[in-house]
Amino acid sequence: MSGVRGRNESAWLLPPRPGMNHGLRRDMRRFGDQDEVDIAIVGCGAGGSTLLQRLARAGWKAVAFDAGPFWDPDRDWVSDEAGSHHLYWTEPRVIDGTDPVPLGSNNSGRGVGGSMVHFAGYTPRFHPSDFHTYSLDGVGADWPLDYSDLKGFYEDIEEELPVAGEPWPWGDPHEYTHRPHPVSGNGEVFLRGALARGITAKVGPVAIANGRFGNRPHCIYRGFCLQGCKVNAKASPLITHIPDALAHGAEVRADSMVTRIGFDEHSGQATGVHYVRGGVERFQRARLVAVAGYSIETPRLLLNSASSRFPEGMCNDFDQVGRYLMVQGAPQTGGRFTSEVRMYKAPPPEVSTEDFYETDPSKPYKRGFSLQTVSPLPITWAEHVASQGHWGQDLRRYMSDYPHWSCLGALCEFLPLAENRVTLADEKDRHGLPVAKFSYSQCENDRMLMEAAQTAMEEILTGAGAEETMTVKRYAHLVGGARMARDEQHGVVDSTGRSFAVPNLYITDGSILPTQGSANPALTIMALAARTASILINGKGD
Repeated sequence: MSGVRGRNESAWLLPPRPGMNHGLRRDMRRFGDQDEVDIAIVGCGAGGSTLLQRLARAGWKAVAFDAGPFWDPDRDWVSDEAGSHHLYWTEPRVIDGTDPVPLGSNNSGRGVGGSMVHFAGYTPRFHPSDFHTYSLDGVGADWPLDYSDLKGFYEDIEEELPVAGEPWPWGDPHEYTHRPHPVSGNGEVFLRGALARGITAKVGPVAIANGRFGNRPHCIYRGFCLQGCKVNAKASPLITHIPDALAHGAEVRADSMVTRIGFDEHSGQATGVHYVRGGVERFQRARLVAVAGYSIETPRLLLNSASSRFPEGMCNDFDQVGRYLMVQGAPQTGGRFTSEVRMYKAPPPEVSTEDFYETDPSKPYKRGFSLQTVSPLPITWAEHVASQGHWGQDLRRYMSDYPHWSCLGALCEFLPLAENRVTLADEKDRHGLPVAKFSYSQCENDRMLMEAAQTAMEEILTGAGAEETMTVKRYAHLVGGARMARDEQHGVVDSTGRSFAVPNLYITDGSILPTQGSANPALTIMALAARTASILINGKGD
């Protein structure tokens, strides 16, 4: 524990009760727009907050911007589905394609902490194979780095969040320093069904404190992880990295919408960021700029930063900005049991399996999927049931039966396709900026993965004794849109996150992922940002 505290004291800087250290916010360092800071970071989610904390600890003058508020869990978050809608990015966007992706809830965050404020808490690593899918399986793309380049950063972030779970046998087998949580009825159903079908299932890995961690309390199993954890047991950058960043001289400038990246045509360098705060347009000078707005807003910001040097958008010389944006296929299958399950009486993340993660040569599709417990709360569950055609009295009957249902979810590795992309729409937002248009279509491999995942979940649930099943097909997570590559003809940034076109511009969010695996992406995004910070601190990327 002393090693963790020596590099990130956030958990010990929180008050010894649920809430935030308001003194850190009140007394944080504040830079003037006229000051040239060392780095301006756009976005305070997984990537931006990790980068901010690392650089602040190294003595950098660092300021991070977020379009949303600086959340106070005690004041702003509620144990209520409908009352948590303000956590999502609900600014207008246009969706298109043969399989359009709904935006604004499970895949978009708003405010300091980003989408990790309302993520479920699963934090698996990517597998070594994820970095070489084209070489191994002939699909996707090879990363310009290896699993070994991230392994040490995975280990560090797992300790800082912290991650709890059983020893992990898949990918690069590893262990966690925090023991797994006890499981609820939903987890017991998964374990029982997996055993019956010969599937290996493990408890974890979840970024939820199991026991006191610093001043953060033990999880109380209230089941509202997706609504923001009021007790601070579930990790999000708001409590895992921002306090330490503030204590080391960083500034977080919330409610500040970055509209454009400043650029000097003569030097070819980024000069800072244009932003709107309190209705006033302002400009912050910076020696370096890092963008961490995630897979919709990062490409949108680059495209909106057009200039005479970049008429089609910053860093878009080869039409790569916005391309290869991916979602994971995330069908959820529920099973009805005679006895009560009460899946709501625990955090959604409990048990998972990666038995289906890698390419199976006997199957007609490439790559694979993972399976996890999910526990939709009543409003979401009602949407699932209604999507199956149940209305009126039939819907009421199903909802009255809610405690008898268990639910599992899959994450299917949809492939990166060039035509799945973000462009600028004709519609403007309240700042007068073109909004993002996200076009998405599945390929046949994607569809086969969805069907295979549904079959596997049905078999687990029936193996556990389910007498009825139902499946809703949906999406989760967003990655890609500014991917890393070995050269600028095939991507936007190099293996360090540094843009090919603007040498002092970095991207440190999920948009740089060339492929997505079947794993929740938060841990990998944080590990990549920590790696970029290490390179910058050591002077290898400046």
